[in-house]
Amino acid sequence: MSSEEKSSVSRGEAIKRLAIVPAAALGVAAGMSPAQAADNKKQFKYQDKPGVHGQKCSGCRLFRPPSSCQVVTGKISPNGWCTAYVKK
Repeated sequence: MSSEEKSSVSRGEAIKRLAIVPAAALGVAAGMSPAQAADNKKQFKYQDKPGVHGQKCSGCRLFRPPSSCQVVTGKISPNGWCTAYVKK
């Protein structure tokens, strides 16, 4: 098997890896104290503007319209972005 074949990831494996991201983010949020959970925007590096490659909260599986998130607390802009982003 060539090194190129060894480094490739199947579509199924990529999907499995992506499924872990929201679960890990929710696990981190569940382990926080009430004070930390009250404002965790800093922890997830939330910003009110789109992220890399135009990624926005409105395109994330964790976003809940009109302005909330399953992981990041407080009001969330549909045009914002954070490190918990998972493409829909």
